Amino acid sequence: MLTNFNLENFIKTRVTKRLISLLQPDLNNYQKELSCRINGKKILVIGGAGSIGSSYIKAILKFNIKKMVVVDINENGLTELVRDLRSSTEYNIPSDFITYPVNFSDQVFDKLFRQHSPFEIVVNFAAHKHVRSEKDIYSIEAMIENNLFRTRKLLDLLLEFPPEHFFCVSTDKAANPVNIMGASKKLMEELIMVYADKLPVKTARFANVAFSNGSLPLGFLERLNKKQALACPLGIRRFFVSPQESGELCLIASILGEPGDIFYPKLDEEKDMIPFDRIARDLIISLGLEPEICFTEEEARQKALVLSEKPGSWPILFFKSNTSGEKSFEEFFTENEILDTESFVSLGVIKNSVKLSKKKLDLIINNLEDLFKKETTTKAEIVDALKEYLPNFVHIETGKGLDSKM
Repeated sequence: MLTNFNLENFIKTRVTKRLISLLQPDLNNYQKELSCRINGKKILVIGGAGSIGSSYIKAILKFNIKKMVVVDINENGLTELVRDLRSSTEYNIPSDFITYPVNFSDQVFDKLFRQHSPFEIVVNFAAHKHVRSEKDIYSIEAMIENNLFRTRKLLDLLLEFPPEHFFCVSTDKAANPVNIMGASKKLMEELIMVYADKLPVKTARFANVAFSNGSLPLGFLERLNKKQALACPLGIRRFFVSPQESGELCLIASILGEPGDIFYPKLDEEKDMIPFDRIARDLIISLGLEPEICFTEEEARQKALVLSEKPGSWPILFFKSNTSGEKSFEEFFTENEILDTESFVSLGVIKNSVKLSKKKLDLIINNLEDLFKKETTTKAEIVDALKEYLPNFVHIETGKGLDSKM
């Protein structure tokens, strides 16, 4: 069914509707400065096998770096990354290039970091990024540990070997968060701001990366490959960037940003924000099929069985979103944040003038760690604690999670 499907072209024409990268004007304007700051440098990429991490690697390998170390817990992802890079002709892979399938909070990471240090550029893409990760107290603990506790440990390590540039990815959901994932990333932003006077830390709030690993649109392709029905919420609108744009955005932010900067893409709500159901319909139509609307999961499953033999249409189950932490729209900044919209053509920069003290931030993290040590701690208690630390956190709780849906 997907034999002749061109995903890159579909993203450009039906999702982002940009044939040229959003970041191309800024890459052109700052090409010389980027080259000066990147060429000949040693780089550590954490979470480099993921969608954004691998796209960042491809963006920075257009320059001439001296050394690259890539760390990720996804061993298979690292394998494919290496095969992809070495099978391509457009990347300048340094002779000193190595990957490690380890967790960046493990003792072995500390050893390899010290062995390969110093790095001039360190970027961290390791994160829990899905709203579905707040299903219960155990998944919440894992998410906050990864997004917050481990980041603090990494920052403390970097204090011993300060890089010239450090980048840690955030999310649009950190702006006025309504889910625990967004709240954890907002606290991560607060955390790196505490270190901004000692380390050149920068971050970025993201739009959705079209067809990224684990995303709903990529799930559409997986369902089609397996001859299964598509399922999609109605009325959920999102900003999208292509995988290439995600890497280029992080490249510019990590290298050209000032300590404490939060980057975001300049996207227009009317023109650039599109609903998931439109992507699902367009995908089916682009394959020469007609969308066949279903009203129950069982109806969708049964129709997929019938149509897989001789497809002329394909079943799609549309449903109203009713899961916890789901925001119907996206925003990159709040009304109280200071914006720089002049330095870059396609990127805005949030300039945070108010920062928490390290003492206050440590107290927040220590209190969360103490809560997780208690066997009786509930999700509601974590939400209440986060609300205390983040006054603009308004959690949407429905008692339903995405694991109960197709």
